[in-house]
Amino acid sequence: MIAWRYLRARRAEGGVSVMTWISLIGITLAVAALIITMAVRAGFRTEFVDTILGANAHVTVYSPVYVTDSGQTTRAIYGYEEMARRLAAVPGVTRAAPLVKGQVMANLRGNNAGVEVFGIEKSDLLTIPRIAHPEDSLGSLDRFGEGIAIGSGVARELGVGIGDRIKIISPNGVRTALGTSPRVGVYEVVYIFTAGRYDIDRTRVYMPFAEAQSFFNREGAADEIEVMVEDPDRVDEMGPALIDAAGKGMLLWSWRDASGAYLRALAIEDTVMFVLMAILVLIASLNIISGLVMLVKNKGRDIGILRTVGLTEGAILRVFFLCGSLVGLLGTCFGVILGCLFAIYFDPILAFVNGASGGGVWDASIRGIYRLPAQLQLHDVLSAVSLSLVLSFGITIFPARRAARMNPVEALRYE
Repeated sequence: MIAWRYLRARRAEGGVSVMTWISLIGITLAVAALIITMAVRAGFRTEFVDTILGANAHVTVYSPVYVTDSGQTTRAIYGYEEMARRLAAVPGVTRAAPLVKGQVMANLRGNNAGVEVFGIEKSDLLTIPRIAHPEDSLGSLDRFGEGIAIGSGVARELGVGIGDRIKIISPNGVRTALGTSPRVGVYEVVYIFTAGRYDIDRTRVYMPFAEAQSFFNREGAADEIEVMVEDPDRVDEMGPALIDAAGKGMLLWSWRDASGAYLRALAIEDTVMFVLMAILVLIASLNIISGLVMLVKNKGRDIGILRTVGLTEGAILRVFFLCGSLVGLLGTCFGVILGCLFAIYFDPILAFVNGASGGGVWDASIRGIYRLPAQLQLHDVLSAVSLSLVLSFGITIFPARRAARMNPVEALRYE
């Protein structure tokens, strides 16, 4: 009761209501900023990893470079069908699909774009989540055997629509007495997808496997085997079993190998951001000390009277500890509410800011993904709450102890 009356007291009555409000607002904003930051970082990592796993192999099995009987170097895999069956039989593997890959140029009506062609069977393409069930698409994969599927970025750069026929030009074409002439193929576009990653949509073209073998001179061979697993996070543990199934000398390249450095950088950035936001919460909590020191000074006579009527040092300590801790508790609660609401409605807020700034806030060509989601996680919210309460309660102890140890005689000497 005494603590609550002190918090509500106006400055004319010896209270510090202005400092109390400053402390409350500071902690609220600091906790909200910490929750929003962690939610955005978690959402970015989840979206980034999901776009990787949804459109790329979890593990790629490929051959080391070797020399053929004709003296050419190659990585071609012969007997790929049997190898794919062995890989698919490994526990935890959901699919093993042979691929033919090549970098070529696409052309339509004078527009050119460098693209990467993936030769794949239709049944295997239908199992790739971000391609078979993308964020947005045109056409249908039902006619994939009659034509090709391209990313929306490729379609935009070439000005392609469903039904258009584009040229695919490979510099490694037919060998003649006069040298190697480029190989040119004309294919109908039957499907346009938006996988959610800028680099995939901007460069990727899917071609029927048999057609890709013919186009890239890979008759009877594949360039690699694309393996999908049930739990991508355990892909490193499956490495020995996959090597045994693939055969002696084969090599593995997992999604962690391809993106591990970036994910480690994200983890380090998460830690740094948490520390910086924790410092912000600490600074906001320090305002509690200022308010309590002023409150103790203004209430010196009250402390002396309370001590003379029988209150112990512990009781005085509890009074002023409650004054500070209530500010920290209320600020934390308001901060959690504000931070959670901001994270929940982050998409429309970011869209508004992006529109107001002319669309320059989020550039997919730089960041790789088209949107920045916020993902609230319980342990992040609990971490922010715990940090705020520990700092608020810990800081409150020092001015509260000073008030408790005040000598009642000195407090009333000049009263």
